[in-house]
Amino acid sequence: MKKKIRARLLRKRDSIPPEQKVLKEEAIAKRLFALEEFRKAKILLAYVSFRSEVDTTRFLQDVINSGKKLVLPVVDSRHRVLKLYEVKETSELEYGYMGILEPGVKEGREVILSDIDLIIIPGAGFDLKGNRLGYGGGYYDKLLSGTKDQEPGTSKKEPAPNPQPPTPFLIALAFEEQVSEEIPSEPHDIKVDMIITDKRLIRCTDN
Repeated sequence: MKKKIRARLLRKRDSIPPEQKVLKEEAIAKRLFALEEFRKAKILLAYVSFRSEVDTTRFLQDVINSGKKLVLPVVDSRHRVLKLYEVKETSELEYGYMGILEPGVKEGREVILSDIDLIIIPGAGFDLKGNRLGYGGGYYDKLLSGTKDQEPGTSKKEPAPNPQPPTPFLIALAFEEQVSEEIPSEPHDIKVDMIITDKRLIRCTDN
């Protein structure tokens, strides 16, 4: 089911005409920068866009110029995890996993998740409840596991073992074409708090 939904949403995303895509991305970036949660964030984890994703490269340097600390992921494909590094200039980025631009691994630049105020997370699709359909690698679910909602199999009355700090506020940037009526979810899947599209701002906690 997930594979079929992912394929359908990616086809819709890929089919957006280039000139229309630029206008949509401008609207999304404008909504993001006007957001109170974004303005208040001091340390922000984002990602470098790939293929037909909402183009984040158009505003990553603006994040740095605004005085925020920008953090980007590096894929450790051997251990199937994401490592987080601060980027001081986008000119530092270099090609990494699957040809995606990543921070150069530099001493003293690694950041831990609990230091981050806000996360901009990628995905193939989302629904109004905040369910996210990733690309099948599980990297972000692994990064954020145990920091949002309760651990599977634990009692609601009992805290999860080794509780971790709450997940930072999670925002998805998506074209309206990526919003689905329903995304199948599993207990380990991470939900987003908000979806910013070219047409609206969706607070998932309200749905």
